[in-house]
Amino acid sequence: MPNAAPTLNKPLTVLHTSDWHLGRRLYGQMRYEEFAAFLAWLQDAMHAQQVDILIVAGDVFDTMTPSNRAQALYYEFLAAVAKSTCQHIVIVAGNHDSPSFLDAPSQFLRALNVHVIGTACDDVKDEVLVLDNADGQPSAIVAAVPYLRDRDVRGSSAGESMDTKDANVVKGIQAHYDRVATIAKEKQAALLASDSRHIPIIATGHLFAAGGKTTEDDGVRELYVGNLGKVTADTFGDSFDYVALGHLHVPQRVGGCEHIRYSGSPIAMGFGEARQQKQVLLVQFGNDIAPIDMNVQSAPTEPAPKAQTPAPAPAPQNTQAGFTDDLFGFDMLDDDEETTVLDQEKLPADPVAIPPQITRKNGIHMRITPLAVPTFQPLAQVTGDIRHITRAIQALPASQAHWLEVIYDGSDIITDLREQVQALVAELPHEVLKIKNNQRYDKVMNQQQSTETLQDLNEMDVFERCLALHAIADGQKPTLRDAYAQILHQLHHDDKHAE
Repeated sequence: MPNAAPTLNKPLTVLHTSDWHLGRRLYGQMRYEEFAAFLAWLQDAMHAQQVDILIVAGDVFDTMTPSNRAQALYYEFLAAVAKSTCQHIVIVAGNHDSPSFLDAPSQFLRALNVHVIGTACDDVKDEVLVLDNADGQPSAIVAAVPYLRDRDVRGSSAGESMDTKDANVVKGIQAHYDRVATIAKEKQAALLASDSRHIPIIATGHLFAAGGKTTEDDGVRELYVGNLGKVTADTFGDSFDYVALGHLHVPQRVGGCEHIRYSGSPIAMGFGEARQQKQVLLVQFGNDIAPIDMNVQSAPTEPAPKAQTPAPAPAPQNTQAGFTDDLFGFDMLDDDEETTVLDQEKLPADPVAIPPQITRKNGIHMRITPLAVPTFQPLAQVTGDIRHITRAIQALPASQAHWLEVIYDGSDIITDLREQVQALVAELPHEVLKIKNNQRYDKVMNQQQSTETLQDLNEMDVFERCLALHAIADGQKPTLRDAYAQILHQLHHDDKHAE
């Protein structure tokens, strides 16, 4: 038997998600109904696809101090899934999460087969999980690696250059994955020797891969000061059958590798993500994987009614496998490219146009199938002169209330843009969350009548305004920017729940 070809007795189905950002607002708008609708849809999709293991690759919450309502959504979801046919949930912390907050109930959650790794473990063996199936047999090995904070991967030395810091961060991340890979391979070899069954190894991570795609206004925060620590596909070696990554909100492969993936965020976190077809990734392992029926995705549970809140869009009844990698779709009003209404991709009607990718690795077949996440709150970004903006807003379907970002980039000076835009939507169900006057920004940025508001700026933008206001010499700006970036990094990454 030890010389027999490895087999996987039963197909294993894993669902890879990340970057839920529960509690996140969009320009002051609460989004709890969207999050609740997504989690209800996720439960239905897991049931329909008979998911064995759910992976959440970081950024469960949007802040380290999540609201009571965000926490309620999280725990209610875990309780519901624990009673379902899903056998295990693996959750690792992201850079937005508080490691100690996630870790606090981990022992209790373990009794529900919810495995939480918030903090990089002192003994990396604790990050390597052997998960059993319903029959009590090992079915998967998960290297549950959370977001590796600076102190987890390198020691600091006075006088280090930025290049040296970068090299040490990458080296530390590589070393951590090498250690968990070694442990996972030892466990895999032992299981193979004992019963000639190949157990797939799945790794998680919350990091920034070199060459990764991002979008404007996506809320993706730098992981290290100066955006250091971008890793490559080589970081993960060849030990892992699949690598489930989080942090980047655009669904994508890393280095062209089919088995190293970002699932992306399931809900558009900003208008920069409005065009993406959001998705989660269904990963199946086995010698004989039956094609999945894409028509069994259940419609999302409608959230409780709320004034001026639209009902969620229906789940797509047909979808196209293989649309991972930043699918953008948009509707043009005419041939003039100045104005584009950005909305979620309309999926092709033929579900078999592109078959799911099947990759053979370590003697076991693997199939990765993206599942389209419905749009629960339509977003639209309208750009152009006032004529194009008017036509674009009027062209939006009145049957669904859109949240809008309006960007004026015409040549005429318009001093009452906000008033004109609000008048356009006065009799429509749509709500304007952000208005940006590029013409005014370019020509009268420093004048008192500028309409720039704090919601249009991030922390670094405000700091740049301060530098300009106080006429700081150009030679001093790089040092001040670096110091300010370190302060921001500390504010964002210090675990406020830690003792």
